[in-house]
Amino acid sequence: MLEEDPDLAEAIDPKLRPHALETVLAREIHVEPGNWRPAPASFENGLGILVLGGVLIHRVGIDRRFGIELIGEGDLLRPPPWQAESTLVMTNEWIVLEPTRLAVLDERFVRQLATFPELGGRLISRAVQRSHQLAVNMAIVHQARVDVRLHMLFWHLAGRWGRVRSDGVIVPLRLTHAVLSDLVAARRPTVTSALSELSRRGLVRAVREGWLLSGDPPRPSEPPAASNGRH
Repeated sequence: MLEEDPDLAEAIDPKLRPHALETVLAREIHVEPGNWRPAPASFENGLGILVLGGVLIHRVGIDRRFGIELIGEGDLLRPPPWQAESTLVMTNEWIVLEPTRLAVLDERFVRQLATFPELGGRLISRAVQRSHQLAVNMAIVHQARVDVRLHMLFWHLAGRWGRVRSDGVIVPLRLTHAVLSDLVAARRPTVTSALSELSRRGLVRAVREGWLLSGDPPRPSEPPAASNGRH
């Protein structure tokens, strides 16, 4: 488990780390792209599921309007029985975008935390960070212009997934216009037009690996300007 997630291993005293690497275990599952239905019973007395690799989305719908969350490596999930927790009628979907590996943090794993309690604090930090990412996305969708929302969203994603290269910053996520429309709370035709405008300005364009960003991240209260060649 800790070999798969070195950040978790760093929470443990170096003197105890070799023992922890051998004894902290979790069951691993693989999920192929497509719709995924987690089985809450498999971790109902545990912490949930830790993403070891891959990308998936969590999509919640109310009256044909959707909120969406991108989830990747290091995120801690606990798919809940949504209908039991809300008076609203909603849909709840998990969609795997890339082959994904997950660690099931079940009751057996929780017992291991008695020996290495530092792991509990690190996992709680992961959950708090995920809630912060959702709050940032909410702030983005409140921007008036869709091109601004998309520009902000791509740079927000670049902070986590981006890789710098000679021609800009690549965000290696193959996000369709439909997924992007849910992420920025806009209709798909509007998103397509906004992406064309961003591409015309030399700021964002689709490439084989995902999305290429040029220029600088957007600044508060300023519309995106044309690329100045700096990365």
